[in-house]
Amino acid sequence: MTIKELAQELEMSTTTVSRVLTGQEKKYRISEKTAQRVREVADKLDFAPNQIARNLRLQKTNTIGLIIPDISNPFFANLARTVEEELRRRGKMVLLCDTKDDTDLEQESMALLKGRKVDGLLVAPVGKDSKHFMENTSLPVVLIDRYFEDQNIPYVTTDNFFGAYEATSFLIEKGHRNIACIQGLAGTTPNDNRVKGYQEAMKTHGLMDCIKVVGDDYSMENGYANTKELLARPEAPTALFALNNQIAMGCMKALKENEFHIPNDISLIAFDEQPLFELLSPPLTAIKQPMETIGKVAVEILFELLEGKKVNPQMLKPTFIERASVSAIPIKP
Repeated sequence: MTIKELAQELEMSTTTVSRVLTGQEKKYRISEKTAQRVREVADKLDFAPNQIARNLRLQKTNTIGLIIPDISNPFFANLARTVEEELRRRGKMVLLCDTKDDTDLEQESMALLKGRKVDGLLVAPVGKDSKHFMENTSLPVVLIDRYFEDQNIPYVTTDNFFGAYEATSFLIEKGHRNIACIQGLAGTTPNDNRVKGYQEAMKTHGLMDCIKVVGDDYSMENGYANTKELLARPEAPTALFALNNQIAMGCMKALKENEFHIPNDISLIAFDEQPLFELLSPPLTAIKQPMETIGKVAVEILFELLEGKKVNPQMLKPTFIERASVSAIPIKP
């Protein structure tokens, strides 16, 4: 049955029937009695609107593309779930692409989603190249987590500098001086701002000569290999600051193999929280990003873009969660 045939059955105009079935009866002041009759007859006759035809007519697909760098990372997995739930609540579907932190895959994903006629894009970019974003200006785009400081693309992120500064200062206040920072992918804004926060805290406390930054990506392997290397140095660090949860897991594996006990032999803090951390022995101190808020705010900004509104980037404060993975050490006079 077409909507025209349904309208004939009801002896109403197709416009009235269409407005009721799309929930616009109040907007067009259609009486509740009329709206109720339309819905009852549509249900009785098992009428299902041809959504594809409607989308073609309106030049919309009611789908949003979501591109993330690593679905195996709990942060991005939880982010994807939050975004999907929020979009479904708003009547949109999600097409998800995992770029595996590869810029070429990111470009392919954008082209694929654009070919699928998505209404907009939510992207947690690899973060090393913004050229292909500027070449896709026909689609509304909101960046999540990682962003480009030299481009005017709206984004939602965490105040990474603040979180790293707070975590490093906490270690220093506990008496630690030999603090090593194991970073993720250099050149990406979250990583670089976390490194800057670490460095600034060390400088503020007169520890510029003690700064140690190692690492090259956000993987467990990176955390594992660099922890092994740090432990082999003549003066092993008394504390490690892992700049994401995957790196922290690699750190813990290496520490266990070397029979270093947390926090008696070495302290550890992770940037990024995951449910597993509070179940560890000892529970891991972490900087928690407001992941659910980030996802919801990103969707809200995208909808504002779709409505042609002006939007501003959003930077949200993280939360420091103190657990038992940091011990105090005597401060030498």
